[in-house]
Amino acid sequence: MAQSRPGPSGRSTIFMQVHPYQGGDLILASPSVDADGWLSAVHSQAEDASSPPLSWSGPLGAASYALVVEDPDAPREEPALHWLLWNIPGSTTALPGDIEAGFHPAATPGMIQGRNSRGEHAWLGMAPPPGETHRYHFQLFGLDRRLHLPVDTPLAEVLHVLKAATLFKGELIGRFRGPVDVGDAASPARTGSYGVDPAVDHVTRAEEAAGRGPLDSGDIDRHAPHDPEGVVRPRGGEPPDPKRPFRL
Repeated sequence: MAQSRPGPSGRSTIFMQVHPYQGGDLILASPSVDADGWLSAVHSQAEDASSPPLSWSGPLGAASYALVVEDPDAPREEPALHWLLWNIPGSTTALPGDIEAGFHPAATPGMIQGRNSRGEHAWLGMAPPPGETHRYHFQLFGLDRRLHLPVDTPLAEVLHVLKAATLFKGELIGRFRGPVDVGDAASPARTGSYGVDPAVDHVTRAEEAAGRGPLDSGDIDRHAPHDPEGVVRPRGGEPPDPKRPFRL
């Protein structure tokens, strides 16, 4: 009997379980998250899987910071843990990109890099199933102390300390959509959007298996006829609106 694929965890992230006792919000930012909230593919397993750079501002006075990055849309019982850092110095207001693996990365002296869901002391690159959009919650906690924890401390135990030591917190959410492997489709599958929200307009598994993607409002897709210059034409054969050129 075939087993059904588990759905998103539906569990709350660490951010929702920690209540600061001092108050105030940390403001997180990253050049890897664009104005529409999409996280750069360079941090995914399909590309470099490098950790994204981060910076923050807000209340002062933290003795140290802890960072937790989770994907609550992962098909598992609990959110997938992509990154776990603690003992980021209180004087620090940014992390560089592409931090090396290991529990004591040289990029930020004194910082500890805990284990991700794969058991590695590193950033775990995004890898949602093809065509699925997942959210990645970057959760930063300003703490009243440094944490004296072994480098292999699991997230549940780190959370226990965060609940008692958090002065203030902040969150940045980036989205990433799993690229569609066009080699598995009967004909080229569409991985982009024709001017609509890519979180809604996506190629479903059934559509991909059938070798076509969803249509836009002009009934234009990648499997319609096109001229030698690559301009996609509607199924009726009429050229598209010149104000909305679509090219392969």
